[in-house]
This record gives sequence, C-alpha cells and structure tokens, in this order.
Amino acid sequence: MSHIRKEGTIIQLSSRQLELIELVKKHSPVTGDQLAEYLGVSRPTLRSDLSLLVMLGMLDAKPKVGYFLGNTFRESHEPLQRFSRMKVKEVQGVPVNIPDTLSVHDAVITLFMENANTLIVVNEEKRFAGIITPKDLLKITLGNSGAATIPVSMVMTRYPNVVTLTPDESVMEAISKLSQHQVDCLPVIVPDEEPSRNPIISGWVSKSNIVSLMADIATA
Repeated sequence: MSHIRKEGTIIQLSSRQLELIELVKKHSPVTGDQLAEYLGVSRPTLRSDLSLLVMLGMLDAKPKVGYFLGNTFRESHEPLQRFSRMKVKEVQGVPVNIPDTLSVHDAVITLFMENANTLIVVNEEKRFAGIITPKDLLKITLGNSGAATIPVSMVMTRYPNVVTLTPDESVMEAISKLSQHQVDCLPVIVPDEEPSRNPIISGWVSKSNIVSLMADIATA
C-alpha cells in the first residue's frame, strides 16, 4: 500500500487503487465501465475506490467523458510515478525451494520453519517444476493417514499451470496478477531457450514484498 497525507490524516491506498491510477494514467480519459473491464471486475466493485481517489484529488472525473489524473497526482505524486517504473527484477525476493522428491511431511515442516505461504518445487535439474501452498498440503493430509510419505510432486500445482512473472515485467503487472488470481506470491522465471526444458527460477514476488516496497517509497 501507499500512504497519502490528506489534511493531517494518513490514508492508505490499496493495490487496486494504485492500479486504477496507472490505468487512468495510461488510457485517460477512460470510463468507469472500461476500468472495470480492464480489471475484470464489475463497475459497482470499483465505485468506492474511484470515489476515494477523486476525493483525494488523485483522479478527476467529467460526466460523459471519464476519469483522468487529478491535480494531486500531477503535482506531487512522484513516489507513485517512481513505483510504476520499477521492474520485477528490482523487487523480487529469494524463494523457498524444495525438491520434487520431498515428502509432504517434510514440506509441512519446511513451510512452518521458513514462515512461508508458498513453496517453490524444483526438479533434479534445479529448474522450476511447480508450487505447493498450505491449502494443497491441507487437502492431501486431511483424513489420509498415509499422506505424509507422498512426494510433493504428486500434489503440487505443476508448471505451466502456475501464474508466473518474468524479471522484466513491471511491478504494476505483478500487482495486477496477484490481485486478479487471488494468490499470495508469484514465481519469477527465466524461460529456457529450449522449450522442452523447464524454466530457471529467478525469485518470487509476494504481497509482503509489495507492501514493504510501498512503505519504503512512501517514507523516502
């Protein structure tokens, strides 16, 4: 989130509100219906976000024309502009990797020991094979006494059925994917020149990465 000071009060902007600002910046003037279509949500879902941004002066609106950037953004919102230029490779973190032969039992231990919300699974070549989440582990272990010995390769979400990022994608695109797919983190991959080989895992971007980044920018 980003923090905006308004008449002595600090107001936090959500990732969706930041994304709305970027969409308006790119497409203005743009209607509320068009913004809803870009984000894949209904128009009523955005009503409160748009009202807040107009109230803050981040956006302006004209009837039958649409939304465009407001004076507050144009005059004094360099932190957001700087944020919008950032690439994934500048903010990605170090993922928690586990081999695809690891047992479900050991994966659960790793999850808690590393305080992670997702585990990245790699194959024998140390290349990206898939992901494991707490929900995946819960599904397989509930009511299944023999689940602990099952290898994670049997229960992981396999690549390419995983939403991913590449290092040169923008941070705003990362926010969009995190929001759209309702996930806690996204693996960052470097595709191999040989299509038959799995990609190299470069890092990951999590919601906590984004929140920390925005906090750093807002207080810089």
